[in-house]
Amino acid sequence: MSTQIFNLPDLGEGLTEADLVNWLVEEGDTIAVDQPIAEVETAKALVEVPSPYAGTVLTLHGTPGETLLVGNPLITVGDETAQSSQQPGALDYREEEQAGMAVPDDDDESSGSVLIGYGTSGGGAAGRTRARKRPAATSNTQPDQAVATQKGRASRVISPIVRQLAKRNNIDVSQLTGSGQDGIIIRADVLAAMDAQNEAPQTTATTEAAHDQDARSGLAIVDRAPMTGVRKMVAEQMVRSRRTIPEATAWLDVDVTELIELRAQLKADNPETAPSLLALIARFTTAALRRYPVMNSRIVETDDGEEIVYFDGINLGLAAQTPRGLVVPAIEHAERLSARELATEIGELVAKARDGQCTPAELTRGTFTLNNYGVFGTDGAAAIINTPEVAILGVGRIMDRPWVVDGEITARKVTELTLSFDHRVTDGGTASAFLTAVADAMHHPTSALADL
Repeated sequence: MSTQIFNLPDLGEGLTEADLVNWLVEEGDTIAVDQPIAEVETAKALVEVPSPYAGTVLTLHGTPGETLLVGNPLITVGDETAQSSQQPGALDYREEEQAGMAVPDDDDESSGSVLIGYGTSGGGAAGRTRARKRPAATSNTQPDQAVATQKGRASRVISPIVRQLAKRNNIDVSQLTGSGQDGIIIRADVLAAMDAQNEAPQTTATTEAAHDQDARSGLAIVDRAPMTGVRKMVAEQMVRSRRTIPEATAWLDVDVTELIELRAQLKADNPETAPSLLALIARFTTAALRRYPVMNSRIVETDDGEEIVYFDGINLGLAAQTPRGLVVPAIEHAERLSARELATEIGELVAKARDGQCTPAELTRGTFTLNNYGVFGTDGAAAIINTPEVAILGVGRIMDRPWVVDGEITARKVTELTLSFDHRVTDGGTASAFLTAVADAMHHPTSALADL
């Protein structure tokens, strides 16, 4: 039997490793070209890896949770003799759904699966000969019952994010009843199982953890979480920023009553197209960056030393909290977009980030970051610069505060802007001028928009 060894490919941006989250096939399965075979998590995104070969799975190189190096073997595939009795398309819709596979369109000759380094090819997707491998059951179900359940029905989990959430929280998806369409297990089902698990007695876990004690505090250790994936990337990014950037911070309270009123008026005129407050602030930020381009620059190391690089355009990064950690996807050429267009781009990009679907380019192309930590109820914060950028603007929560207007104290809507900047690139005067430009536009938004 001839064999093909498929090595873990470069998943983009020169990443050298990835964590194996889950195998989507088992040894002995029959697979087709472009069929997803594994889920891996890089420092940038969660990725389904499709196979470039068709045939029988001979060897799976690695176990879930293991860190794999790019270029090392991922899977060994034998020739296609085992596929002769199973033609592409032989499984019906329900069987493919239960196997966790997306159903290709009948008129589409390729799977559509694309990964950096190689593309798709025709031929359609052959069905699996066995159910997808799952993490070991951790519920109170007896072993023989769990085996019977797995043989009786395949877990209907299509989303890799849902599978990953279940795996990381020790939820056996084979024991869940899906509330999605046609019984598909969705995120809400896993979250409900997590809540039930948290409410259940923890005597067994406590007894086991009692044997693992922290020497420094004397307390029992209940869990250990390796620093991997996005969390590892964020940690390295923050350490690099603190180590290399002489950071300074400026902040300014802003009366945004008129901005709130303008947003309310736009929403009343057309609720479907009204830009969000964040989109309006993003528009004011890009306008200020065009006036003060040094805030949108970057320091680059060269053979002759450091130099400041200026850009023809603004890729506006948006700090987004996701189930996988903090990421900063960026809108390309944000300066070309209106507030309404920015609202659409922000919504789509943040949704992709939360689903772990952003590309490495989207997560690394930013030239300036906007951080709306007000949504978490925070008044202000000295944010860490997203290196190699040179500044980050934070927006705190908007609240009612006493404010002097025309000599009279009245209640106004006030927020705090915080600007952290690289003091190697710019001084306090320019940074303060930029911050004031954004604040003035937020204070008198109608006038500012007329000038944009």
